[in-house]
Amino acid sequence: MRKLKEILEDVHVLKIIGQDNIGVKDVQIDSRKVTASSCFIAVKGMITDGHKYIETALQKGASVIVCENLPEKLLPAITYVRVEISARASAIMAHNFFGRVSYKMKLVGVTGTNGKTTVSTLLFKLFTSMGDYCGLIGTVQNQIGSDVLFTERTTPDPVTLNELIAEMYEKGCGYVFMEVSSIAIHQHRVDGLNFAGGIFTNITHDHLDYHKTFEEYLRVKKSFFDSLPASAFAITNADDRRGMVILQNTKARKFVYSMKSMADFKGRMLDNSLEGLQMSVNDIDVHFKLIGAFNASNLLAVFGAAVCLGRDKNEVLQKLSSVTGAEGRFDYSVSPKEKVIGIVDYAHTPDALLNVLATIKNLRQGEKKIITVVGCGGDRDKTKRPEMAAVACEYSDKVIFTSDNPRSEDPDEIIREMEAGVPFSMKKKYVSVTSREEGIKLGVSFSGPGDILLIAGKGHEKYQEVKGVKHHFDDKEVLAEMFKLFNK
Repeated sequence: MRKLKEILEDVHVLKIIGQDNIGVKDVQIDSRKVTASSCFIAVKGMITDGHKYIETALQKGASVIVCENLPEKLLPAITYVRVEISARASAIMAHNFFGRVSYKMKLVGVTGTNGKTTVSTLLFKLFTSMGDYCGLIGTVQNQIGSDVLFTERTTPDPVTLNELIAEMYEKGCGYVFMEVSSIAIHQHRVDGLNFAGGIFTNITHDHLDYHKTFEEYLRVKKSFFDSLPASAFAITNADDRRGMVILQNTKARKFVYSMKSMADFKGRMLDNSLEGLQMSVNDIDVHFKLIGAFNASNLLAVFGAAVCLGRDKNEVLQKLSSVTGAEGRFDYSVSPKEKVIGIVDYAHTPDALLNVLATIKNLRQGEKKIITVVGCGGDRDKTKRPEMAAVACEYSDKVIFTSDNPRSEDPDEIIREMEAGVPFSMKKKYVSVTSREEGIKLGVSFSGPGDILLIAGKGHEKYQEVKGVKHHFDDKEVLAEMFKLFNK
């Protein structure tokens, strides 16, 4: 139980009707979770408006209502708080309610179109290997030490997020590494949190179904760095042509990493094979277990963040050399008989797919084939569908277009939109198979000894969402089954 006036600290309050010293048992943005003495915050969302559920919250026992628009009928026993932006207020109030613990630990946010999961996971594994007890918040999973927690979205809603960070603090986490999505930034989910540092990986074509324009997408990403305090560090990727724009207005200490130019954290790739990367990092030669130029950049970001957090560069590189990547990120296996190299990767944007295929092209031996199985998600940015298809056909010898997570859309229509992006000269390169399982089976059947089969788009996911229903589906499991089938 906390006093309302305590959890309103730093909130832009326009008006209070009632008592501000009333006790509050919890803060909720979901009316279904409200009980006696709850504070219900009516948030205007993309799908529904929390103001519609104020009456429900009152019936369930809420004693405080926080909203942008006051109800017509005000009850005398209830305290009403009018705020400018209820989404922002919900994040700050949740942070206050759970004890502002982000000030008592090192919270590092990682944002960018591609690489967020890998960078945050590597940081978590690196600091754990150096003896620290850490938390991880991200797309694949949330984790407290060795305990893995279920996750539904990259960045949770502000109440869930602050409760999770508070649990991490209570269990002894000194560091929390967190993926910060552009949608979460725009929806104020991370407002109020005290970040010790922020990392920018890159920005490419994605989420335009939500942000509408690339300029707005960039502005939102940049706003995360604009909000960092002077005590924090801000690290950007100078190899991304908008990397330096990200740092223009930040008050944080500025650092740059690059594979191509002079930088605070400078990398040079010496060798790249299925055995890993041989790199020079700030003139120190190191072998890493990760593969590909895009991972060379991710490793630099991790190295830079660790140094900014006060760690010795030699120890960081020594420990980082033995760390493995995130699940579903360039996850490869080899079929036992035919020796086909199968790679499962989360690449679901044109740039991510290009990076993975360019890496594969450099890894393949002689004239061995590259076969790609790829689809595009439904209810998401449609403009990237033809681009994904064009990239797949340009960098592969054979392509199978198939379903990803069609969600509420017709999977065949999604595939048709992909096919529209294939140049006429490459039309014979692809076939389309609606069933993802059949698509993977076909990809394996096309593959011979030493060929490389890429299954792109879903990576770590253990489900496929069709017509709003999630069915169990794991690309790695299906690939293993097909390898067995074709190796009898």
